[in-house]
Amino acid sequence: MPRQSEINLEQNRKHGWFGLMLTNLPPMTASRLETLNREQRRAVEYGVQRKNGAPGTALLVIAGAGSGKTNTLAHRVAHLIVNGADPHRILLMTFSRRAAAEMIRRVEHIARQVMGSGAGVIGDALTWAGTFHGIGARLLREYADQIGIDPAFTIQDREDSADLVNLIRHELGFSRTEARFPTKGTCLAIYSRCINAELAIEEVLDTTFPWCSAWAAELKELFAAYVEAKQLQNVLDYDDLLLYWAQMVSDPGLADDIGGRFDHILIDEYQDTNRLQAAIVLALKPGGRGLTVVGDDAQSIYSFRAATVRNILDFPEKFSPPAAVIALERNYRSTQPILAAANGVIDLAAERFTKNLWTNRASAALPQLVADRCRSGTRRRGSHRPRSGITDSRAICRRGADRRDARLA
Repeated sequence: MPRQSEINLEQNRKHGWFGLMLTNLPPMTASRLETLNREQRRAVEYGVQRKNGAPGTALLVIAGAGSGKTNTLAHRVAHLIVNGADPHRILLMTFSRRAAAEMIRRVEHIARQVMGSGAGVIGDALTWAGTFHGIGARLLREYADQIGIDPAFTIQDREDSADLVNLIRHELGFSRTEARFPTKGTCLAIYSRCINAELAIEEVLDTTFPWCSAWAAELKELFAAYVEAKQLQNVLDYDDLLLYWAQMVSDPGLADDIGGRFDHILIDEYQDTNRLQAAIVLALKPGGRGLTVVGDDAQSIYSFRAATVRNILDFPEKFSPPAAVIALERNYRSTQPILAAANGVIDLAAERFTKNLWTNRASAALPQLVADRCRSGTRRRGSHRPRSGITDSRAICRRGADRRDARLA
C-alpha cells in the first residue's frame, strides 16, 4: 500500500507543476534580485541551484529588527518555485494567519515578475502555508485513523478552554476552598506551560507560578479531569494541536511519511517557538535538508506559549554539517544612534549570535530614556537625558509589548 506522501506526490504531479517549472521559465535574474542587499540575496539564493529546486542543507537566517525579513523570506520562497520547487511540497509556517496570507501575496508578486500572469495560481498552489496550530490541525485530521483519534474533533478556543477548566474547578470543590485557589485563567496558563515547555507541574510552579506551589496536587487532579472532559467531548484545545502533532511525529514511520510530503520547510519567527514546536520541526527534517528558519535571538522577549530562545541558539548544531547562518544586519527603519543603543544592549547578552545593526540613515539626535508610568499611574522611573549615547542605558523599553497579536490558529 503506498504511503500518504507517495499518494500526494503523484497527485501533485497531476497538477502539472513539475512540467511547468522545468520548461521555459526564465531564472530569477540578477536584475530581479538587485532590490535585495548582499546578505538578503545570500539568504535567498543559499543552496538553490538554477532550474533545480532540490532541497539543500539547513539554513538559519538571523534577521535583525527592521532588516527586511519578510521580504527576504518571500523572495526565497519565490526563488525556490521559479527554480523548480513544487509549491504543493513547500511547508511555510508563520505565527498568524494574517502573516501567512501576506507572505503568499508577496510571493505571488515576486514570482509574477518572472512568470507573468501565470504567477496568480501560486497562491492556490501554496496550500501548506499557515500557523503551527492550523497546519497541525489539518495533519491530525488527515492522519486521525492512524493515530486513533476522531477526525471530526472540535477545536476549542482559549475562552472556551478556560470556561471548561472553571466548570471542573467548581465541580471538584476548588472554587470554595478556604485559601483562594488559582483562577481559571491561571490554571489554564499553568496547564499550557506544562504542555508547551514539556515540564512537570512542580517545575512550572516553582519557576513561573510560585504563588501556586501549594496547590500542586489539586492542579494535577484538575488537569486530569480537564483532559478526560476534552476526550469525552471530542475536543482539542490549542495546546493539544501541538502536543498531538509532536506525539504523532515521535513515531519514526509517521515522521518520515509526513516529512516526506515536503521538500522545503520554511519557518518564520523561530525565536518564538517552544520545545514542542522545535521537536516537530526536527522530527520532520532530522537531517536539515530543505529546512530554513528565520528569527532573531535578540527579539526573544515574549516567551509566548513557553517560547524558548534555546531553540534558535542551538539550531545550527542540531545538524551535521551544522546549519549555515546568515545575518541580516542592515536596518531600514531606524537611525544610527538608535541602532548604536540597541547594539549596546544586545552586546550585554551572555549568549547570542554576532550581528551589528547598521543603517545609512544618519541623525544628530541621541536616544533618550523617557519616563513611563505603570498601570496605577505612578512614575516608574525618573526622566533624564543620558550623558552619552548609550553608556547610561541598560535596557530598552518597548511600548505595546502587551498588545502583541494573539498567535492562534
